[in-house]
Amino acid sequence: MGAVREEVPGGRYGRPADERADRGLKIVGAVLGVAFLAMVGWFGYDYVSGQRISAEMIKWDVTADDQVQVHLEVRKDKDAQGYCTLRSRAEDGSEVGRRDVRFDMAAGRVDQVVTVRTTARATSAELAGCTADDGPKG
Repeated sequence: MGAVREEVPGGRYGRPADERADRGLKIVGAVLGVAFLAMVGWFGYDYVSGQRISAEMIKWDVTADDQVQVHLEVRKDKDAQGYCTLRSRAEDGSEVGRRDVRFDMAAGRVDQVVTVRTTARATSAELAGCTADDGPKG
């Protein structure tokens, strides 16, 4: 007895419908994947290029029971003006200090050490964020 074939010869009858459907799904998936990556790239570029002030906290040090010193490096457009918000927290997580630091100087990079006054001994400091002014002040 011979083996029974469950498939028809491809050369005689063409590709089965399942293969055509699989190929169509692969094409649709590839197109949607490329579109999604393009959208993520566009939003990322728009976010990065739209920020006129960004900062990084280099280090911080608790210098007394009522103050923390924070070393900031700020990058901005030379004509941009704005501020960065610093916070310090106690051991239980409560906020014990906050300070907004303005950056109005005409420089692209500012390296500054800032003192944040606290109401109790701080155990951490953080950069909450930076905000650019909407327009030039006059």
